[in-house]
Amino acid sequence: MKNKEMIMMVSGLMLCAGMLVLAEEKSADEKKLDTATVEMDKEAAMPACQEAFREKIKADFGVDDATVQGLLDQKMGYGEVTIALGLARQLPGGVTEANIQKITALRQGPPVMGWGRISRDLGLKLGPVISNVRKVSAEVRKQQKAENRRKGKGGKGGNPGRPGKMDRPGKGGRP
Repeated sequence: MKNKEMIMMVSGLMLCAGMLVLAEEKSADEKKLDTATVEMDKEAAMPACQEAFREKIKADFGVDDATVQGLLDQKMGYGEVTIALGLARQLPGGVTEANIQKITALRQGPPVMGWGRISRDLGLKLGPVISNVRKVSAEVRKQQKAENRRKGKGGKGGNPGRPGKMDRPGKGGRP
């Protein structure tokens, strides 16, 4: 009798562990989104880029500085802020305070949900959000490179240009 109970308990634990592994597996879109978010947050770690990211997010989503700062205060990085606003844009009514609150409440739980699960539960697509995160990051990177060139920090490092063609030696007479 004890053996049966022990076998049932062990098999139940194995089943639960297997379900947890399946629940943790991420889709390809979620992995792409995570990668883009990490890259964006690395770039935003530089103080010079933070203001550029803030301005780009405000311009792309039509939100004010208080909305962006409110999301950043909730321990979200610039990548997660862009994701939350991108998902809110797809909801009926667009980027509104209610839609932003709905998405952040699902993200922060309980239970804490990933971006893929939030998008599935709300019937939204992650593809446009991934594109938006990459676009914001690329545009800020491009803007920073242009700004660095203007300041003289970038470029090809002191190469004044290509030297001119050498003169050919004249033909000498035959002796």
